[in-house]
Amino acid sequence: MKDRLLIKGARVICPANGIDKKIDVLVDAGEIKDTGVNIGASDGAISINATGLVLAPGLIDLHCHLREPGFEYKETVRSGTAAAVKGGFTTICAMPNTNPVADNATAIQSLMDKAKGQPARVLPIGAATKNSAGKELTEMADMVDAGAIGFSDDGNPISSDILMRHALEYSSALGVPIIDHCEVSSLFTNGQINEGWIASRLGLQGIPAAAEEQMVNRNIALAKLTGGWVHLAHVSTKGSVDSIRRAKKLGVRITAEATPHHLTLTEEAVLHRPGSSGIYKPLSEDAYNTMSKVNPPLRTQEDVDALVEGLADGIIDIIATDHAPHAYTEKLCPMQEAAFGISNLETAFASALSLVHNKKLNLPRLIESMASSPARLLQTSNKKIGQITKGFSADLTLFDMNTGWTVDTNQFVSKGKNSPLHGQKLKGKVILTIYKGQVVYSELNKDLLYT
Repeated sequence: MKDRLLIKGARVICPANGIDKKIDVLVDAGEIKDTGVNIGASDGAISINATGLVLAPGLIDLHCHLREPGFEYKETVRSGTAAAVKGGFTTICAMPNTNPVADNATAIQSLMDKAKGQPARVLPIGAATKNSAGKELTEMADMVDAGAIGFSDDGNPISSDILMRHALEYSSALGVPIIDHCEVSSLFTNGQINEGWIASRLGLQGIPAAAEEQMVNRNIALAKLTGGWVHLAHVSTKGSVDSIRRAKKLGVRITAEATPHHLTLTEEAVLHRPGSSGIYKPLSEDAYNTMSKVNPPLRTQEDVDALVEGLADGIIDIIATDHAPHAYTEKLCPMQEAAFGISNLETAFASALSLVHNKKLNLPRLIESMASSPARLLQTSNKKIGQITKGFSADLTLFDMNTGWTVDTNQFVSKGKNSPLHGQKLKGKVILTIYKGQVVYSELNKDLLYT
């Protein structure tokens, strides 16, 4: 499609500017050129009749796994960015758990180079410790200079208190967060799913909520001590939400994310699989669904309700996917051997939209949590994304709130087909994704285009 686009008649939602109304948006040379009512046709522009659709800033994912280098059989930068734009994301932040681990400036630069020419912006997250081994801090300043937007050991929590303190002191001088997987692994052995009645029924080792909550409280205390910025990855329990709420009231510099699956699924998904009708059906008494195995594990309905409430009132800052693609064989095995993780870049937005359809969240807050708020957290390095504002990058997502569709993981463009949503019906679909003014994904009916 041409560089000049005129999107007419959409409900435009831009929480950063308080916009929620029907206006036109003109895109030219990769930027938002103009917004307003009844913008006239522009020479050489392709117009899109977006009546009945919603236009939002391009979605931003602060937590995903692209697997390259080292695990290209699971995902690559190319396949991951293709999955991203199909799901409405124009910016994704890649975790460093590759092989070798992205723990130096050369690795960060390598990812930046691989991302050139891809249909979405890829921003690297560097490892907080060398080889993510939790022993020695990395050269964070060098990685920030190379493009890193934060630091994390991903699935390895920074267990050493003194090392975490130094990490916060170091990173705070650079203006970027330490992103921590909150888990005290000494509180359980070989945990597979949430500790509770389902784990007991299946004879599986559980992961207690206290394992997360203890580390959340430790991180809050260290953020308060150092003045550093902790970002809590994939929060999953009511106790964590309560602690974050108290910390924010005290002014501690802490932000948090929740995933679509922790906001919409409970531990009972381990006992069920979706049938052809899209309705979850129980497995046999001694069976389980490894596609629902994720870390932190899916929790109870009480935890889900607390997360949704925390998201609605801003205690949980953003929704992040924690997109974790795996080969099919890594899930087609006993629960104890199955990999943790869900492939969900292509379903995350539609899953989260269920919160709006169920009247648990309003649409502007959903857009804020998946676009505007992540953009604010990236403000040190990317100041022109996350808004539909003149002069900002033309990163846009056009979607239909009411289109129903059935998840078919065989149709995923991600290499990872591991999703517990296979066969489930979702409501809401991305129709068009625009990145830097270029259409990078489209399901537009040609009747809606005119010159």
